[in-house]
Amino acid sequence: MRKAPTILLAHGAGGYLSHELISTLFLPILGNEILASLDDSALLPISGATIAFTTDSYVVKPLVFPGGDIGRLALCGTVNDLAMVGAITLGIAASFILEEGFSTNELRRILDSLRAAAREAGVEVVAGDTKVVERGAAEGLFITTSGIGLVPGGVNIRGSCAREGDLILINGPMGDHEAGILLARGAFSLKGTIKSDCAPLNHMVSNMLKASKDIHVLRDPTRGGLATVLWEIAQSSQVGVEVEEEAILVRPEVRGVCELLGFDPLYLANEGKLVAVVPEGEAERVLEVMRADPLGKESAVIGRVVEGHPGRVHLRTAIGGHRILEPLSGEQFPRIC
Repeated sequence: MRKAPTILLAHGAGGYLSHELISTLFLPILGNEILASLDDSALLPISGATIAFTTDSYVVKPLVFPGGDIGRLALCGTVNDLAMVGAITLGIAASFILEEGFSTNELRRILDSLRAAAREAGVEVVAGDTKVVERGAAEGLFITTSGIGLVPGGVNIRGSCAREGDLILINGPMGDHEAGILLARGAFSLKGTIKSDCAPLNHMVSNMLKASKDIHVLRDPTRGGLATVLWEIAQSSQVGVEVEEEAILVRPEVRGVCELLGFDPLYLANEGKLVAVVPEGEAERVLEVMRADPLGKESAVIGRVVEGHPGRVHLRTAIGGHRILEPLSGEQFPRIC
């Protein structure tokens, strides 16, 4: 694919163009060993301990949607990024870019929602910043959150740790968040309500690690969806991945939206789901813990890590064929997180 001379919306989709932008611009200029791992959080060794650090920005449109809003999304997204390396969150920082004329009542509502999500996750916002820009410069409100956490001893969860024979687990249906945002915008004159799955996953991950510290990889399939995350794991670990289409749950209403618009649910963003890569001998115990959590009742094994075709993901289709899953090549729907 030819490199774009200017930034496109698709550069923010988490797919191929995002990876190209990072690998050809950001990493050559800012790169170092820690940044190059491209995990959900950076892992910093400090005095015999391992600190996790992450940051993310949220520009979702609309600001409020079924199942959440930009405040809940920002808090959960940062907590989840820390959880994906097994870290216990120590604190969250939040920065707010406000547009002149934005309603203080709306801001209060979003702050209340962020606080409620923090209490749900059992974390606190310990630092922050506020800036105001001219009318028309921020579409109401943008939020940037950062988080710091502590990785327990004996835990080593990275995108490069998948091994042949590992099983791949997910904790529920794919695509709820992006499909919910699509309907909330009233796009394409579609009617209906699909709730975002936006939720903090740290409690479930903590219980998974109590069941087994030998979890190799955790990733939350946000931008770019499940297919892109599986490709990233295959690339980072240089292993092959094989998954079963029939094992991957998609709600009928989400599948219906995808069929109408030509979208693929495997590339839709999620905000309350995780992918776990676990040794086969540990998988049943971890799966049991996931299913005991309210956010994981529909958890399932969807595939395994294999020796063949390193760096590639093969999907066994419902009719018995095979399809290669590549990273998202464009933008299915912009401004979804």
